[in-house]
Amino acid sequence: MPATRWMKIDVLTLFPEMFAGPLDESIVKRARDAGLLDLKIHNLRDWTHDRHKTVDDRPFGGGPGMLLKPEPLFEAIESLKREKTRVILLSPAGRKFNQAIARELAQQEDLLLVTGHYEGFDERVREGLADDELSIGDYVLTNGALPAMVVIDAVTRLLPGALGDDESSHDESFSHGLLEYPQYTRPAEFRGRKVPDVLVSGNHAEIEKWRREQAKLRTKERRPDLMK
Repeated sequence: MPATRWMKIDVLTLFPEMFAGPLDESIVKRARDAGLLDLKIHNLRDWTHDRHKTVDDRPFGGGPGMLLKPEPLFEAIESLKREKTRVILLSPAGRKFNQAIARELAQQEDLLLVTGHYEGFDERVREGLADDELSIGDYVLTNGALPAMVVIDAVTRLLPGALGDDESSHDESFSHGLLEYPQYTRPAEFRGRKVPDVLVSGNHAEIEKWRREQAKLRTKERRPDLMK
């Protein structure tokens, strides 16, 4: 069984209350309770110095919306960053998050997730502080809190010991670049629909062959882009 490993994740956000429910349940909670994950949520406004706790301003050159100012972001990130911290911005301009990137991040010791809001970040934050930039999909969300939660969940479940049975993460969807094969449980027949005979045959070699074939077939039908 692989040795357990500790990971630290800090999140910098304007909406710390959004994280209270989802990250206090299920696998993330168990990982935190077991000491596998040290997760801290920080409010960006704590690094402002005016009485209004201002974090945004109008973009130079005009245009709609507001941008997150560089001053509080630089001060916050520089105060939270440690020697091995990987600083990741969550924004629509990032590379699209997937299982391969989740595995990549799960090998890190220390992540700092910086969530966007309004029209995004002053470009100097990207240039001067970011090690990476991630998007969870080609659509627009109100802010980067939900994408940060998605990244945290996907990465945490890959930490050795987080799932209890580490083999569980090896055969899931996208683990081998394919969607997961169909799964069945008892009863063997329900409302006239039977479990495929091969799955109750006891022939493990044939079961594995069937699962590989079904995974490829399902991926080809539903996500042909993955076959490329």
